[in-house]
Amino acid sequence: MAIVHVVLFKFKADAKPEDVKAACERFLALKGGCVHPTSNSPYILSLRGGKDNSPEGLQDGLTHGFVAEFSSAEDRDYYVTTDPVHQAFVKSIGDVVEKAVVVDFSNTVY
Repeated sequence: MAIVHVVLFKFKADAKPEDVKAACERFLALKGGCVHPTSNSPYILSLRGGKDNSPEGLQDGLTHGFVAEFSSAEDRDYYVTTDPVHQAFVKSIGDVVEKAVVVDFSNTVY
């Protein structure tokens, strides 16, 4: 069953706009950069994201959102815990991200 992986960031107030943009571009590049060791192929089915533009005012300081889709919990788990490209990305954003929120779900599983 497919897994949807939602990531929300609050960038630090003093983060330079060019650093925020670079971090977002590196995140989106994970779709092609994360390669599964068994298949030797990219395994993120889809990945999209950008800056918040909601008029609702319910963001609680979160500024950017990203949505990735994986074909299985196993692929998601590899991405989260092991994938060296993802791990390097996580380390690279420590200076600009103040807060990260992650929610994963399978569609229609309540």
